[in-house]
Amino acid sequence: MSQVVVVVGGGAISPRAFDVIHPVATVIAADSGLDHAVASGLAPSRLVGDLDSVSAAGRMWAYAHGTVVDEYPAAKDLTDTELAIAAALQVPGIDHLVVVGGVGDRLDHLLGTLLALGHPALGGLAKVVAVIGDTEFDVVHSGHQVSIAVEPGQTFSLLALHGPCRGVTLTGAEWELDGADLSATEARGVSNTAKEETLITVTAGVVTVVIP
Repeated sequence: MSQVVVVVGGGAISPRAFDVIHPVATVIAADSGLDHAVASGLAPSRLVGDLDSVSAAGRMWAYAHGTVVDEYPAAKDLTDTELAIAAALQVPGIDHLVVVGGVGDRLDHLLGTLLALGHPALGGLAKVVAVIGDTEFDVVHSGHQVSIAVEPGQTFSLLALHGPCRGVTLTGAEWELDGADLSATEARGVSNTAKEETLITVTAGVVTVVIP
């Protein structure tokens, strides 16, 4: 059975996120993500980060519910979300990672989260998905074929956010690709349209699918 792990970051969780959150998923909160998780009816089993933004009530909830707390110093190289993703990879049998949270007012935090989803350590997972605000991101690592959740007529974009991609094949879309190369400095994959089941394969690199 697929083992789904959900990482909850900062910002309110949108209703759209629950389209990709499995009901029996393991939930890990990154700092104030615990407050947003609990507010949305989720029960994190682990709290990770420097704990500079989780509320006092959130801390009390964690202690009362036996949540494992991994507190890190504020002076660290990794973001709280990166630390939570690393904790997710320690869950036995994980093959599906979902990251959820709000957009907030820190574009650098959003970009940092998207970049973290392209880390090679996630390359062995069957599925890597994020829902940030109302936007879904499907991250396709090299060697994988992924079916993205789009309906006919729905708009989506392909971006090589993590560097050059080779052997990108896209089927089931208005503008298909067959072993194409995408660079991180072009927007050739923006605003495509789904026609039927949409499949994406990449031979080398990481492709980020953005579904507005």
